[in-house]
Amino acid sequence: MLNEANLFFIFLSAFLINNILLIRFLGLCSFIGISTNIKSSVGMGIAVVFVTVMACSISWAVYHFLLIPFKLEYLRTTTFILTIASFVQFEEMIIRKKLPTLYRAFGIYLPLITTNCAILASAFLGIDYKLSFIQNLIFSLGVSGGYCFVIIVFSAIREELEIAPIPENFKGVPIAFILAALMSLAFLGFKGLFKL
Repeated sequence: MLNEANLFFIFLSAFLINNILLIRFLGLCSFIGISTNIKSSVGMGIAVVFVTVMACSISWAVYHFLLIPFKLEYLRTTTFILTIASFVQFEEMIIRKKLPTLYRAFGIYLPLITTNCAILASAFLGIDYKLSFIQNLIFSLGVSGGYCFVIIVFSAIREELEIAPIPENFKGVPIAFILAALMSLAFLGFKGLFKL
């Protein structure tokens, strides 16, 4: 088990080396769907950071202080999904009231954060890696920060590709998948730097 001195390596591993989108291939529906412009991608990235950090922290506490003592570990999937859904509803109410333009830009993808497998996976991984609460917090920041970083970079490149001379058959989603594959190969170069 890692000690608190390795918090930077936990963050870097989750952010870069084991990036949830490009290395683990989780959360791709919102990644491809919302990354058509930078403004929406920044908003989605911030929303994912908030939900991931809060949901992972609460899920960790519920797992260690409620599920384990009462031997209810088999309920962790349901518990984690309920935690994530609660935070998404809270976040959706705030965004709808304070940022209606961003809310309209998200469309269906904001409620889909509830079922974003990247968020659920980070809650599971924090438990499976046997991280302490602080380590889990840093890990969830790394996972969600990596998601945010990649979706913003990806959307910036996709905006440039809109004006690039690309064959008609490759425009839109096909070129997005090719770009995602190339970015994944670039991130794969960091694999093995160190292990969590």
